[in-house]
Amino acid sequence: METLPIRPQTLTFDPQTALRWVQGAADWVGLRFVQEATQTRAFRNAKPESQNFLLERGVQIEVMIDGHLGYASTSDLTESGVKRATARAVQLSRKAATNKVFTFTPDLRPQAVGKYQSPRVTSPDSLTLQEFTRFLLEASKRLKVNDRVVSGVAEVIFTETHQHSVSSSGTDFTQDFLLWTTNFMATAQLGGETQRRSLNGPAARCIQGGAEIVDQDFLLEECEKVGHQAVELLTAENCPTGRMDLLLAPDQMLLQIHESIGHPLELDRILGDERNYAGWSFVKPQDFGELKYGAHLMNVSFDPSQSGEFASYSFDDCGNPARKEYLIEKGILKRGLGSLESQKRSGLPGVANFRSSSWNRAPIDRMANINLEPGASSFEDMLASVEKGVYMEANSSWSIDDYRNKFQFGCEYARLIENGKLTKVVKNPNYRGITVPFWRSLKAVGTAESVGQFGSPFCGKGEPSQAIRVGHSSPPCLFSEIEIFGGGQ
Repeated sequence: METLPIRPQTLTFDPQTALRWVQGAADWVGLRFVQEATQTRAFRNAKPESQNFLLERGVQIEVMIDGHLGYASTSDLTESGVKRATARAVQLSRKAATNKVFTFTPDLRPQAVGKYQSPRVTSPDSLTLQEFTRFLLEASKRLKVNDRVVSGVAEVIFTETHQHSVSSSGTDFTQDFLLWTTNFMATAQLGGETQRRSLNGPAARCIQGGAEIVDQDFLLEECEKVGHQAVELLTAENCPTGRMDLLLAPDQMLLQIHESIGHPLELDRILGDERNYAGWSFVKPQDFGELKYGAHLMNVSFDPSQSGEFASYSFDDCGNPARKEYLIEKGILKRGLGSLESQKRSGLPGVANFRSSSWNRAPIDRMANINLEPGASSFEDMLASVEKGVYMEANSSWSIDDYRNKFQFGCEYARLIENGKLTKVVKNPNYRGITVPFWRSLKAVGTAESVGQFGSPFCGKGEPSQAIRVGHSSPPCLFSEIEIFGGGQ
């Protein structure tokens, strides 16, 4: 019986053999082979909507000549194809070396040997295509709890990625990933009112693992809950407006961390490399070690070693070993999101985050797993401390300036907090702030038991643009005196 993973046609390509074809072409040569097979399966209102399979594979050749790095990529994996791409990389590097802004050395490409594999309890091969299709069909039905739900979408994206990197300095490592992104969403209508509710936000449920990720009984129960909440929002009052306490669920902390911590700490932004497309940062080089980014309770880590999180790996794409590093400790900014290249240029401490989205994109400074470390407050204790506030779940909209400083975010679902208790549901909840004052208003952080692990497959950056996968975990967090507003404000 056919299983969910569609195995691509066997390909005989040995990066070590390819490296021998081009050995000596430059002062240093590296090859990164990537093969990625992605399946997208979705049902809307109990009818198939998309059943797609995409296979990509190719190799990127990187060379160093006179202290300058050049790249070229090809999907022609023959000896002649690899040699042509190498000649192109050499030509570009030699040309650009006469006007280079910085001189690099081979130590920026450390020798890396080893392997990484996504954790798994159950092989994806154990999930038959028939069983999986039946599950998505049933999930789309469960979302439509009554006639007011006009759209129930159940979608799963499953990706298998194989990476093999080698270099003239002795690098030889492989990384194999099993990646799942799920989206279960209900859209409800009543008269002129439309409300959307999803399970933790569209495409936020991202994780590495085996077939155990598709916990059918749990997900079907959650789909019914999502449908009922979409209907409930239709007749809810608008979120109130004013300054009050804000309690954010982990699935909204995902975006708060991503936009107001992850992006502004990227060293290539701080150096100005991304200003044309993704923007700069309010953070200055002199802020590291000095800036009080947030309250004493704020501890943020870069952790690609976190088992099962969406952007976990053993090595970044220059071969730098991945390990947990604290970006912010007790509210003080300590470290940036910068690769070995950016660290050398800026003189600032960084992390193993030199990442590319595919074989035909050059690696740049990217987020991986950026996590807010748990604290000591239970959810009940946080609620009990609030006289007047709002609890919000799941992102629905976002806006932030090019310096990642001023922001405005909207959520799908909210409840009022009155005298220490969750009360009525309100719709169209939004809040706004400025990054540093917002994080300094942090007054409670949830316990390890309340941590939610989420992510995004669509973090965009770079020229040419590339969307990469990131992970974020966080407990619920309580902020004081935040500017909150409802729809139309």
